Parts: sequence; C-alpha cells; structure tokens
Amino acid sequence: MKTKAVRIYGKADLRLEEFELPPMRDDEILAEVVCDSICMSSYKVALEGADHKRVPKDIAENPTILGHEFAGRILEVGSKWQHRFKKGDKFSIQPALNYEAGPAGLLSAPGYSYRYVGGNATYIIIPNEVMELGCLLPFHAEGFYPASLSEPLSCVIGAIHACYHTTPGSYVHMMDIKEGGKMALLAGVGPMGLAMINYVLHREDRRPSLFVVTDIDQARLDRAASLYTKEFAASRGIDLRYINTGFLENPARTLREISGGTGYDEVVVMAPVRAVVEQGDDILGHDGCLNFFSGPREADFKALFNFYNVHYASTHVVGTSGGNTDDMKEALDLMAKGMDPAGLITHIGGLNAVPETTINLPRIPGGKKLVYTHVEMPLTAIADFAEKGKTHPVYAELDRLCKAHNGLWNVEAEEYLLSHAAEL
Repeated sequence: MKTKAVRIYGKADLRLEEFELPPMRDDEILAEVVCDSICMSSYKVALEGADHKRVPKDIAENPTILGHEFAGRILEVGSKWQHRFKKGDKFSIQPALNYEAGPAGLLSAPGYSYRYVGGNATYIIIPNEVMELGCLLPFHAEGFYPASLSEPLSCVIGAIHACYHTTPGSYVHMMDIKEGGKMALLAGVGPMGLAMINYVLHREDRRPSLFVVTDIDQARLDRAASLYTKEFAASRGIDLRYINTGFLENPARTLREISGGTGYDEVVVMAPVRAVVEQGDDILGHDGCLNFFSGPREADFKALFNFYNVHYASTHVVGTSGGNTDDMKEALDLMAKGMDPAGLITHIGGLNAVPETTINLPRIPGGKKLVYTHVEMPLTAIADFAEKGKTHPVYAELDRLCKAHNGLWNVEAEEYLLSHAAEL
C-alpha cells in the first residue's frame, strides 16, 4: 500500500513524499500512524543528517522516516505476532530499542534508522525486532495524543528513577528520589519541565514534601502554575513553589533559604547552561543528587562543581536523557488512570507542517508541536485558534473545545479535527 511520509535525505533535507510500502512479512505488523509529537532530537537529526549516530550513512539513496514520538492503530498482524496483537489495537512505540544489529550496524531506532517505520508517516511497517524487544506497547485509554507523549514522559520518569542516594558504610545506592525529601527543578517550565512537574505530582508512590520549580520567564511560570496548581500539589502532600530566579539578587541563597537551609535532596537541571548547573550545585544538600537532564550540543561543555562537597557532603551528579521501556509502560499506565499530558502541547499541525517545523524547532516558541499525519494543516498555536476561527469554522470549533478544557488540547478536539480534516 502507499504511504505518505517525511523522510530525511541529508542535512536539513527533509521531504514529504508518497511511496509504496513493501509487502508485510509474517513477522511484521502493518499500522496506521495517527499523530506524532516533534522532538528536539528530530531537530538534531535534521541538523546532522548522516553524521548522526542513529542515522544510516546512505540516506541520500535510502532515506529514513523521521519522528519517534508517535501513536496509532494496528491494521494487520503477521502470523508470528497474532497471539499478542490484533487489528484495531492502539499502540505507542519505545524507540530506544538498544538494538545494535539494525540497519548498517547502528544503535537503531524508529524515527531515525528505518525506511518503513517512523512517526511522520500515514502508514508504516513495524519490523520484527520492535516486537521481539517488547517495544510495541498497547495503549488502553481514550485518544491518541497521550500515547504519542508517552515517550517524552518516559524520559522524565527515567530521570526521577535515576536519581540516587547513599548510605554511610554501604556501597549500595538507593535509587529514586527520597520519600518526603526536598526537590528543585531548575529552568523547569519548558515542555519537558512541565512533563516532570506533571509526573512528580501524579506518581503513585514516592513524592517530595517540598518541590521548587524555577525559571526566568514569568509568563511560562504563570502558565505552569495554572496547569499544575499549588492546591492540587498540596492535596498530594507536596509544598509546590514557582520561583522566578531572574528577580533574585542571589538565587542560590534564596533557594537554600526556601529549603530551610538544608539544601535539596534532588536538583534536576533542565537547561544546558553553565550558570544553571552551578546554581544547582550550590543548592545541593547533604547526599544531594544533581540530575543533568538536558544534553548540551557542545562536546566541550563544562561547569564548575564543588568537590569539597563531593568529598565531605556526598554530593553527586547523574545525567539522563531518555527512559527505558518500563518507564514508558509506567507513563502509559498513569495516563490510562487519568493523568493528562495535554499541558505540554501548544501547537497543532498536519503532516505537511513537519519539514519546516522540525528544521526551525528551536525558533518556534511554546511547548510540544503535535502533528496529525492524515491532516493537512499549517502548524498553528492553540492560542491562535480563536483568531483563525473568525474566518474558518473548524478553527472556531477547535477553539471552543480547547477553551472548555482550560485552553488545552483534549480528546474531543482531537476527534473533531480528525473527523473534519478534509474541511481544512
């Protein structure tokens, strides 16, 4: 069958094309992609082309499909997998296969390495190794966009689980955040920071007693505070505070004072900025763990770290950038129980918007850009639906549906868009 997909041919060379999929084999699955969330990692792929570690060297002749944060439904199941999957099942895919024997011996991943599977496509063939490695994940809840966002949510879940603490006299690290501890999230109201806040407030087991979120953008702080309120946090036993460090004469001193002078058990740094990393080090408490989440582009990125405290106060650092399959399953389970990741989404578009959006992603303000692959629609901010609705009834109805959900994308808006896409 034919598919439409955005494929990468080289650096900044992304093309929306229609082409024929090969016949599905007995160990493969044919699926329809409904939506894909455009990730900064895809921007990096577009920037680096064949130099990227997950992208084959021959993409100029054999392009691969871009997009790895996607969800859809199964259309046909090869005989090998009919005992586990069936037509009509909704799914998400864990793209981090940790699979070394893929195309050209790469650390292969859907959305980077494969010619016939990726998120920016209408129809795909899911290869055998995805199922073999347990990376085709069922989704048992309403809508498709939550499943699409399960991959970025799994990254913040992985960051929380990767934090660790020590016990004097023991060489066994205690993984995860401290129950009832003090946690700070620095530069924390971008898309992934919002996902972190959402998870910390909704997780079912371990939670901090104090959770401080900082940034220097007051508008983004205000939006975060409206989405994830102090009142809801308090109902979960968490003292949540949003702090604009741009207004503080000495941010580290003020943040330590907020902690009661002890410093923080966990500090998660969401921006690869030296000053933010060093601020995180300054506010660590005894046995404090700094998680450096947001990866820098510069291979020589460095920041000062207090090694006196490493020796005498057991402070330490860990870096994470992704989640594993268990983290993604946890994300899907939380969303099936009602946790809504819609606060991450600020823009909606169609498959036609993918090339330009991906290449210009760092220059487009807001949060996650969600595309529907069977829709032709310019990338549009949810906040702009009202203005566009003055001349187009589809946007007017999308605006009404989003306003009924606190200005957020929602299942009703998704269903309406999909059923009225031909009118755009």
